[in-house]
Amino acid sequence: MHLIIRLRIIVLVHMFFICIICKGQQDYNKSGKIVFLGNSITEFWSDSSDLFKINESFINKGISGHTTSQMLNRFEDDVINQKPNTVIILAGINDIAQNTGPISIQEITNNIIKMSELAITNKINVIICSVLPAKKFMWNPAIKPRHKVIFLNSLLKKYCRKNKISYLDYYSKMVDFEGGLQTPQYTSKYDLVHPNKNGYKVMEEILLNKLNTKGPN
Repeated sequence: MHLIIRLRIIVLVHMFFICIICKGQQDYNKSGKIVFLGNSITEFWSDSSDLFKINESFINKGISGHTTSQMLNRFEDDVINQKPNTVIILAGINDIAQNTGPISIQEITNNIIKMSELAITNKINVIICSVLPAKKFMWNPAIKPRHKVIFLNSLLKKYCRKNKISYLDYYSKMVDFEGGLQTPQYTSKYDLVHPNKNGYKVMEEILLNKLNTKGPN
């Protein structure tokens, strides 16, 4: 009799801790919509993969050329007003390229943090992505981006770790020995910044593992 009571207590305690653990995990798909906020790397994703066709709840809000300050300006319209469950932020490379003028790595980080805080205030889950590796900008060859990308990613990762925000590391899987995007595996030698189809496949594997959802066959 005492043994049966003890077993029941053990089972109840075990179930209690399972509930606590499950409650602490973020459900990225509970309300459907997931907004992908970014630049051309995000925008071109829809043309290079069926990911967004298969997952109709995925909303692509990538705009070519955009920097973090421009994304911050449209964050309310493109993210908050969509009432998503989650926002996935992939941003910063165009800031390093100085598309809208010179900006420090800390200022880029601050813009991404502001977007994250806006999302959290509006009860939207946040996933911050590492900036993809880059060793040269064809449209601005005077800038040497590789070390700036590393520094920016380190600040983003530190922020995510400190604030218990999900950090998606594309960089480590896609970087070559020179600090650039692996060529020709993941980008063209005439581009060096935007992923090709194989590059997007790698990104999808990392992303879908985090989201625990389906991708193209």
